[in-house]
Amino acid sequence: MRPDEALRRIAFLLEWRGASPYRVRAFHTAADAVRNLPPGPVDADRARQLPGVGPVTAEVIAQASTGAAPRYLARLETEADPGARAGWDLAAGSTGDCHLHSDWSDGGSPLQDMADAARALGHRWAVLTDHSPRLTIAHGLSRERLESQLEAVAAVNARTGPDFRLLTGIECDILDDGSLDQDEDLLGRLDIVVASVHSKLRSDPEPMTARMVAAVRNPHVDVLGHCTGRIITGRGRPQSRFDAEAVFAACAEAGTAVEINCRPERRDPPDELLVLAAAAGCRFAVDTDAHAPEQLHWQSTGYARAARIGLGADRLITTWSLERLLTSRTGRP
Repeated sequence: MRPDEALRRIAFLLEWRGASPYRVRAFHTAADAVRNLPPGPVDADRARQLPGVGPVTAEVIAQASTGAAPRYLARLETEADPGARAGWDLAAGSTGDCHLHSDWSDGGSPLQDMADAARALGHRWAVLTDHSPRLTIAHGLSRERLESQLEAVAAVNARTGPDFRLLTGIECDILDDGSLDQDEDLLGRLDIVVASVHSKLRSDPEPMTARMVAAVRNPHVDVLGHCTGRIITGRGRPQSRFDAEAVFAACAEAGTAVEINCRPERRDPPDELLVLAAAAGCRFAVDTDAHAPEQLHWQSTGYARAARIGLGADRLITTWSLERLLTSRTGRP
């Protein structure tokens, strides 16, 4: 086990136990720092010189670099309940992420940086989903800018190589009537479309339900993004009200995946709705909604949530091969 793998696994097990997000983040930060170290032993003092590495993570690095199982990891694994292994297996089997932002909209990093970070985590694919035009505060992409982005994505793929592919996509606003905030012919040219509600989140349940059902039934839509719109940190934002049974039934019927959004301030849908969507037979996309490369490691939180309610890899499109992911679009009801 490489040092970065040991650190990621520790981070997952700490998260499974409900540890502080700051503590979990420390192990992910250290994993990023050692990812490109050459093979071979690294003593703890040298590891401490790396950015973001503290005394505990340095000891883990030193022990793992010799091929030994780090003592800290061994203790956590001994104490872990059986569900933790299922969650880790799901996270370890992740092949991609359907929801990434770049500096073309409200992200902070170029396309190449996001693609390189996803590839370094072992992903085989990732979907670039910058915002659609109506979300002006997020510098949403007009038709012309999105068409230019398609060319930029092709250039990234030409440089990156055959073992990873950055897919074209968009996080498209669901408008008041359930239609989508981009031209239909252009949506048809994209690999993956995530549809999300970003406005009038406090609408009455009936119009919100109709709006969401219409969107998830649109043949261009692959994923329903952060379905309640809630924010659970800081001042927070209450979840929107809608007939969840009707929305998830429509998702299941249409083959539209429900996103398990892994952003710490979202963790959307909440547990009770996640269980409801699972019972409805929905597919799921475990997505980071990352706006920077270091946020891609958030994905493990979603796999932990999926494991807790008994979801297997077959229901999680972010564990699918690229071929299966893209083929499933044409085979949906």
